[in-house]
Amino acid sequence: GLQLKDDKRVIEVIQDIADQLPASGGRVLSASQWLERFLFPPKRQYAYVSTLSGGERRRLYMLTILVQNPNFLILDEPTNDLDLITLQVLEDFLEDYEGCLVIVSHDRHFMDKLVEHIWVLEGEGKIRDFHGTYSAYRAMLEVEAEEQAQALKDKNKPKEAEKALPTATANSTKRKLSYKEQREYETLETEIANFEAEKVKLTTELNSGKLAYNELAETAKKIENLVEAIDTKTLRWLELSELVG
Repeated sequence: GLQLKDDKRVIEVIQDIADQLPASGGRVLSASQWLERFLFPPKRQYAYVSTLSGGERRRLYMLTILVQNPNFLILDEPTNDLDLITLQVLEDFLEDYEGCLVIVSHDRHFMDKLVEHIWVLEGEGKIRDFHGTYSAYRAMLEVEAEEQAQALKDKNKPKEAEKALPTATANSTKRKLSYKEQREYETLETEIANFEAEKVKLTTELNSGKLAYNELAETAKKIENLVEAIDTKTLRWLELSELVG
């Protein structure tokens, strides 16, 4: 679909649109400056379109679209047919683009550089609306997987405790808690509840889409540490409750 006239010089293709064209930040660039930005040096700007390579033709065609300053762009799998040089030029342009950009893509790196809001097609008519980068979305999935695994583990704990109870009862005589154990038992429930509340708070922050990449990793690590602490304290609480019971 590259409709470029072979008998035109490269610079003439852009000058046919305008000699001076708007850029981001209120700047105005000449046709020659735009071509340099898209990797056409001054000598190459006066070459005929018929002499261009496939990658050069794509860059020139892309430029004829972008210099018209559209306020809405839809890119459908833009990385499929572009060489690395052309792709880098496109990424650089889109990072400064001030309009609305919709990208359909399987390229994680490309999305991570450019998007800040994701719709994930999960199948069976389900669409997840996520505000944030692709890396943030992946981090959220990891946290969700950990929470589901923990929920399943917590669900099975009472059954495991019930199985262990007859043996413990048959082989040991219950004793009273020491003063230190009694104080520990009384504070464990509060500590567990506080940790659970902190985990909910951090998970909400993680899913907000407002955290930078380094903050996402740090928050995910904090949640992981909280889950471990909750597990440890819950097991200790079960041990002490057996003695209390």
